[in-house]
Amino acid sequence: MKRLILFFLASASLTLANAQIQFGLKAGANLANLSGSDATGSKMNVGFHGGGLVAIPVFSGFSVQPELVYSGQGAKVTNVDGNFTLNSGYLNIPVLFKYNHPSGFFAELGPQLGFLLSANVKSGGTTTNVKSSYQSTDFSGVIGLGYLMSSVNLGIDARYNMGFTNLEKSGTGGTGTVKNGVIQIGVFYLFGKGPNNK
Repeated sequence: MKRLILFFLASASLTLANAQIQFGLKAGANLANLSGSDATGSKMNVGFHGGGLVAIPVFSGFSVQPELVYSGQGAKVTNVDGNFTLNSGYLNIPVLFKYNHPSGFFAELGPQLGFLLSANVKSGGTTTNVKSSYQSTDFSGVIGLGYLMSSVNLGIDARYNMGFTNLEKSGTGGTGTVKNGVIQIGVFYLFGKGPNNK
């Protein structure tokens, strides 16, 4: 049994080594907003995102990229209740399926699960914690484009994260829907040698 386990571990290690897996860091700007019947009067709120990623080649030209990213979201709102800004922070875990063209351009698509870390409403000089009024998780779809300079392992990307979850909890006064929508523009750096490095 021990020999069998060692054999599988050795095989897995060899597979991972041959796959040329790369780890990376990323950061950039968010243009966040809210949509839905209870999000009238919402305007873009500028935030930031940053975190880490793993690029895993699966076969020629295609890869899978799971990430762990902090994302500052929310919106600026003007409605019958006045003017205020919702600042929300999420820990997002996207798992993206990527097509990588030999030119360096790539397209990506996949699901994302977000965990709400904070939610505060700022109005005038007052800040109120409203985290308990919102769902603790947010499921989204991600689509994006980018370019990787493989010679220096540096890239840029642009994404849109479209929220599918109604963020308002039942019984908190909302009768409609509020969903996240975030445009992300960022840069990333990959460590190590990837499949496109010669």
